[in-house]
Amino acid sequence: MADTTTAAGTDSLSPGIRRTYAMGGLSSGTFGTVPGLLLLPYLTDRLGLAAGIAGLIVFLPKAWDFFMNPIAGRISDRSTSPKGRRRPFVLWGGLALAVAFAAIFAGPTTPQGLAVAWVLVTFIAGATAYSFFQVPFIAMAAEMTTTYAERTRLMTWRVIILSVAILLTGATAPLIVNLVDGAAGYRLMGVAMAAVIALGAVVCWWGTRHAPLARPELSAPGLRQQLRVVATDRQARHLIGTFLLQAIATSMVLAGVVYVANHLIGGSLASTLLFVATIAPALLVSPLWERFGLARGKKVGYLAASVIFGVGMVALFSARTGQLWAALLACAAIGIGYAGCQLFPLAMLPDVAAEDARRSGENRIGLYTGVWAGTELLGFAVGPAIFAGVLAAGGYVSCGGCDIGQPDSAKVAIALGVSVLPALLVAVSLWVLRGYRLDDRLRAQEAGETAM
Repeated sequence: MADTTTAAGTDSLSPGIRRTYAMGGLSSGTFGTVPGLLLLPYLTDRLGLAAGIAGLIVFLPKAWDFFMNPIAGRISDRSTSPKGRRRPFVLWGGLALAVAFAAIFAGPTTPQGLAVAWVLVTFIAGATAYSFFQVPFIAMAAEMTTTYAERTRLMTWRVIILSVAILLTGATAPLIVNLVDGAAGYRLMGVAMAAVIALGAVVCWWGTRHAPLARPELSAPGLRQQLRVVATDRQARHLIGTFLLQAIATSMVLAGVVYVANHLIGGSLASTLLFVATIAPALLVSPLWERFGLARGKKVGYLAASVIFGVGMVALFSARTGQLWAALLACAAIGIGYAGCQLFPLAMLPDVAAEDARRSGENRIGLYTGVWAGTELLGFAVGPAIFAGVLAAGGYVSCGGCDIGQPDSAKVAIALGVSVLPALLVAVSLWVLRGYRLDDRLRAQEAGETAM
């Protein structure tokens, strides 16, 4: 039997394909979460690097991916592998990502210059491998089905698995670091998270071997021309712009969780509790967001989720008081909004790419997803850098391997960096999303086809 199946199109996918495709979210969720959660504290509190410089170290590799991802999309667009256009990239990119991730935290801690250089080089290697995993992985969703509703169902499973990955790795990674003293805790954590990344890539690769390919045509030549197409696509600009602002906001909160736990609330379990309080609600409400989107539309769902997301961030300023229960409630609201803010844009992107394919007759899905994934990583690079800048402005004191008190100005900076400032970005994103018009037309079109 052939390793992959080609079809002219499909109205629905089997539950097995939906679930195994979504398992790739284990890989992307782990790499998107753990460095954002622990790398900045590793640099400031383990290696003793100043907050501003540490923010730059976190920024550079992911900013690199902003330029690398369209290239990865372009290369996978041109693939003619008998194993499937995207699937080999998902496997080998995922395995390379796992190795690079373990290496990030496996290097020396002294001298400081060597330790920082090790982190920078291995993080860049991991970011490059992530490009060649994530871009083909996202592109598969647009190529396996042509229908508006099926993309929502497919993305619902992906968001559920993504939330599981974030909950699993975001809760256990800090626990491993806290349970094993010193650099050994970070090294053990790196190996454990690398195993999760590898598992997700292998299951996704194997489970989609019989998935249909609804758009088998190759893309037209010219990378610069393709980039220009995305830049001039009004619907893509509004959707990607919204997602970029929210990625920055999300990564600011993520980068600050450990600082909130260590310096505002206290207690070795605080960071894990805050993470669980954020992600557990996301797992519960993802199916509800799916129903809401199918009934009211993806754009309306995205707007509603974004409002809840931003309100939760504002409420997180309560962490300044040191009250754990108030911070947990705020994190729960953030988690409810976050689930929708992942589901709906991921379901809308294939709509944008498919609309371009309909107009042009060319498959440029890999390029759209490359720009999308690059934008996501750029946002997740800018967010920690902004948060680090806020820490530096507040007078945060870095110390390698020691536990010292922080001035009140630094504590205020931590609270603002995880609440009011990211909430302002979410508010701006709502204004950008207003310009997205494709959803209404697609819903009307699908309703007309159903009536016929």
